[in-house]
Amino acid sequence: MTHANALPTIDDILSAAERLAPVAVRTPLISSAKLDELTGGRVFLKPEPLQRTGSFKFRGAYNRISRLGAEQRVGGVVACSSGNHAQGVAAAATLMGMPSVIVMPKDAPAMKKARTIAFGGEVVEYDRETDDRDAIAGAIARERGAVFVPPYDDFYIIAGQGTVGLEIAQDLAAQGLAPDVVIANASGGGLVSGIALAVKDRFPEARVMTAEPAGFDDHARSFRSGGRERNNRVSGSICDALMAATPGKLTFEISSRIVGEGVSATDEEVARAVAFAFEELKIVVEPGGAVALAAVLAGKVDLAGKTAAIVLSGGNVDATVFARCLAAA
Repeated sequence: MTHANALPTIDDILSAAERLAPVAVRTPLISSAKLDELTGGRVFLKPEPLQRTGSFKFRGAYNRISRLGAEQRVGGVVACSSGNHAQGVAAAATLMGMPSVIVMPKDAPAMKKARTIAFGGEVVEYDRETDDRDAIAGAIARERGAVFVPPYDDFYIIAGQGTVGLEIAQDLAAQGLAPDVVIANASGGGLVSGIALAVKDRFPEARVMTAEPAGFDDHARSFRSGGRERNNRVSGSICDALMAATPGKLTFEISSRIVGEGVSATDEEVARAVAFAFEELKIVVEPGGAVALAAVLAGKVDLAGKTAAIVLSGGNVDATVFARCLAAA
């Protein structure tokens, strides 16, 4: 692998799609008459909760891990994650016959820890407030000869996540439609940067936007300032999947150029979106996977007369959190 600081192109996303075809789910584009009525637009949703391991993260993880050489596979892989990347890495490594160790925060949802273990991963816990997860992962990598699989700032990870955008572009084009707006949830930015590369290759005029939890809108602030801004907190939102402190270096190099705008949603708005997805779409979406939908339902993006695609990025939510979202809506 010689792509440490290179940026992927549409050809790399097409290569990832070919590699993922036998193992990943090509999630459909779905629509909702209710959502069209509420927005005045034609809105499609990309339901990645239906993806293997319950989120888009499997795409990037498999694309990265499947490209390791035989000598790199011996020690397995190590990753840091609050849950979705953890499950994607564990499942991808198991498919490749490799061991995996995942460094997870102690306050990560219990269901995400349990499913990471069920997919074949070994979980090592850390404290978000006091521990350095990268140092812990680095020590494990050295001790075991394992390869570190980053959650977002990696050539093959970004290309893998870009297959979400590739499928959106292909499926809309097959209906004779062109997206005016595509909105994706952002944490480190691997998903939105990959999506932007794919969508704008096919539809250069489309706007691609980030959606983030209120108070953790580092992408939106970074777009405004022109530099990578940091969040003041590392926790404090129900959107546990979107807690990266700052946009990735590689991902922001892409998104600052071809995304450049973002919206946010409060926990209350996110809870309503989780409930809407369940009641209207019959899909279970985790809070972090519902922020883009939340921003749209809260009227923060004008979709009147527009064709839009919203990414529901994951569905790995504890039953208690899910119940609270439904009760709060």
